[in-house]
Amino acid sequence: MKVRYWILLSRIPFLSVVILPYILGALLAQRLAGRFNLIIFLLGLGGAILIQLASHYSGEIHDTREDRLSYLLGKNHFSGGSQVLIKKLIPQGQVRIFTYLIILLALAIGLILQFYFKTGRWTLLLGASGIICGLFYSQPPMRWVSRGLGEILIAYSFGFLAVSAGFYIQACRFDNLAFFVSLPIACTVTNIILINEYPDYQADKEAKKMNLLVRAGKESSAFIYALLVIAAGAGFFLSLVKGLPIESAFFYLPVLIAAVLLAYLMLKGAYKNRVLLEKMCAMTILVNLGTSLSCILGLLIGKRW
Repeated sequence: MKVRYWILLSRIPFLSVVILPYILGALLAQRLAGRFNLIIFLLGLGGAILIQLASHYSGEIHDTREDRLSYLLGKNHFSGGSQVLIKKLIPQGQVRIFTYLIILLALAIGLILQFYFKTGRWTLLLGASGIICGLFYSQPPMRWVSRGLGEILIAYSFGFLAVSAGFYIQACRFDNLAFFVSLPIACTVTNIILINEYPDYQADKEAKKMNLLVRAGKESSAFIYALLVIAAGAGFFLSLVKGLPIESAFFYLPVLIAAVLLAYLMLKGAYKNRVLLEKMCAMTILVNLGTSLSCILGLLIGKRW
């Protein structure tokens, strides 16, 4: 039975937001540098997943007050965490110990990649930056989410870092196209965080969790959401100009239409309807995944440069 609770705590479906950008980065390395090592790919992917899991566990430990309030005020599928620790289904001490164990394992993978597989001098630093962003997103003393930095670091971690890490450990260098491709992914993942803050707004405000929504307010944040949709679209088409296969655009078009519709709904105040908001949260995740997948499919079927 505890295995089921650990699965709930791990929030496995959300791992997709790091898996797809990482795969995209590796495919870019194969196309641009002609290099792809399956063992390196799997080790790097394992390290990225471990870091995200540690971030999930750390958030569950340090967001218990607002998660409890969110549940009482009306939880949906995208708010209030997993509730596993709130309901004491797993001892918090066990989760804390396991969090640091998997961080150590992720660091061990980084050491193997950098010094055995010679993946480049920035390998460990890339991994360490992900740990610092994710582990301390909710955890004191940094607690980025209450310093107005949480959304920025999420954009970095699941945009630039995820794509660049997948590219770098294969090619042992950075590349401009990997950077440009990461921009729309960074914008769409920021919108995932932003819209998921709406169901938790009252709970976060009472718990003094000073994220972007609490700081800016609901109406201003809806405008920010719309601006990020525009920025994501611009970033995607800039990537096409910089060398992303044009075939990616065919897959991206329905994603862009969905994103524009969501922006329109946000500006019209649709977030006030809790049932509709939950569907919009789900669609925002699909827009992010669709953006990454559009690039991946374009690389797989597009003509070589």
